[in-house]
Amino acid sequence: MKKYDKLIFELSRPGRKGYQLPADNFGTDGLAAMPAGLLRQNAPELPEVSELDVVRHYTNLSNKNFGVDTGFYPLGSCTMKYNPKINEEIAAMPEFAALHPLQDPDTAQGALELYYNLQQALSNISGLAEFTLNPYAGAHGELTGLMVMRQYHISRGDTRRTKVIVPDTAHGTNPASAMVAGLEVVEVKSKPNGSIDVEDLKPLLDDTIAGIMMTNPNTVGMFETEILEIADLVHKAGGLLYYDGANLNPLLGKVRPGDMGFDIMHINLHKTFSTPHGGGGPGSGPVGVAAHLVEFLPNPRVRKDENGRFHVGGSDKSLGNVSTFFGNFGVMMKAYAYILSLGRDNIRNVGPMATLNANYIKESLKDLYKLPIDGVCKHEFVFDGLADKSTGVTTLHVAKRLLDYGFHAPTIYFPLLFHESMMIEPTETESLETLDEFIDAMRKVANEAAVSPEIVKDAPNTTPMSHPDETGAAKDPVLSYRALKNSAKWTQIS
Repeated sequence: MKKYDKLIFELSRPGRKGYQLPADNFGTDGLAAMPAGLLRQNAPELPEVSELDVVRHYTNLSNKNFGVDTGFYPLGSCTMKYNPKINEEIAAMPEFAALHPLQDPDTAQGALELYYNLQQALSNISGLAEFTLNPYAGAHGELTGLMVMRQYHISRGDTRRTKVIVPDTAHGTNPASAMVAGLEVVEVKSKPNGSIDVEDLKPLLDDTIAGIMMTNPNTVGMFETEILEIADLVHKAGGLLYYDGANLNPLLGKVRPGDMGFDIMHINLHKTFSTPHGGGGPGSGPVGVAAHLVEFLPNPRVRKDENGRFHVGGSDKSLGNVSTFFGNFGVMMKAYAYILSLGRDNIRNVGPMATLNANYIKESLKDLYKLPIDGVCKHEFVFDGLADKSTGVTTLHVAKRLLDYGFHAPTIYFPLLFHESMMIEPTETESLETLDEFIDAMRKVANEAAVSPEIVKDAPNTTPMSHPDETGAAKDPVLSYRALKNSAKWTQIS
């Protein structure tokens, strides 16, 4: 084991220091303002290492990470994309980052203008009347949108509408968000191509249905061609249509959810507009609504008066507050910069390029990987594992072997429609050369699976960790140095 492969505590040596606190110039040893009951009796158990060892240790760890800046992420349903570094610089500008949310709005006009303009841009892109940027993430946006749905029905005295229809192909957050919002989930079946079965939908539409949650294109990357009929049926039954914006990418500048008949939608700014999603954040899930639902959006809201000044206010019919102040403002800044850099014309190229890239990979691999749904996909598609499954090589094996070829694995075992699902989404930003390299690696893995399956089953072999105990890590995590020293794992590594 190399020195910097060790835990930082393993590098520790008694008496070694990498810092020195400044001298106390107040003559009180720094204890005057500290209550005795809060003083530590024993020194904290911290590693004693030099500054250089600390820097090298964490730099070494960072070099082992796989990120969107180091390689290709074909994760389906996640839209990992290029994140222009200028957007990070803009988000870090002290003129914005140093603002305090409680200061007078008259002293934060620039921030409020950015917020207001981003609302307008998202409304134009989506075909909806108004947005709130307050929700912190996609699932939070889903919850907020469903709360708007409930508030709308309650305001009309239509309290029987306590059910929401969710397709059997939906993202897992859809039924979870509905349950948190106090709605009962009713499942609608999909046809073999992943589209909603309209005939299965019709008998579900009664006066207890608050609405339906959908994404278009759907979870397997196919466009819902019967969306106008679905919208008509749901609206005639008194329900609302909710659009899960996770799959908005292929529609940008071409089709607007509001024009399809959707009443409510959330957009994942951290997926579609610059900030790569993953790693736990940060996120932002703005929620847009049609004109008849605007008054139910959460407070606070930004308004522009006739003099061009911006004000913070709210609505008496609002569902209330869903976040602290205005959500993750830094993510909004990056999204606004990204939209401005593309402009109205160039944003129209996002969807076609994402669709072209996905279909190019699909068509190049469907002879070796099972394609359960043929036809033109949108930004993503799903294989059902290898076409030849006779050697026992699974989707998990393929995913691990791709790591040896320098590629992050695609999304695996989702959607649940297929036993060996492998969901691939290249996004619009990848070059032809990168796509060809990925296709070549996928073909090599398929050939290895047929000729030398053990090579694939034993993978990965070139990564810092080869075969971690993933189940054990989830069921029995060791989360501290003290716990590690007291565990059997310490014997294995010391």
